[in-house]
Amino acid sequence: MNDRLPRLLDHCPELRHTHDLVRRFAAMLEDRDATPLPGWLNDLANSGLAPLASLAGALHEDRHAVAQGITTPYNSGVNEGRITDVKLQKRLMAGRAGVSLLRHRAVLIAHLRRHYANRSTVSPR
Repeated sequence: MNDRLPRLLDHCPELRHTHDLVRRFAAMLEDRDATPLPGWLNDLANSGLAPLASLAGALHEDRHAVAQGITTPYNSGVNEGRITDVKLQKRLMAGRAGVSLLRHRAVLIAHLRRHYANRSTVSPR
């Protein structure tokens, strides 16, 4: 059994606290239960870690959408991925490509994502 994570968490209280908060959020996602969200946001804000407090503020402003995202099976992950692909291609081409080339590249990337997503992964030897 790998005991590296517990040893690491024992040596860094901030990392342990962050790990516990992440695990609690993962439990909300797994159970599709947003009931603990307000308490979790308070704990996140009062964690004493500036990046987590900042994240808590942003999530609190959009807490209704966060709760909706936790409790429903619907998400915009596929759309967000496609938007990211198009933005990446646009930046790579730096204004040298027209709409037709960007469309072609975005379709090709979507095809490649589907193709490789359906392949079983083999662990390296």
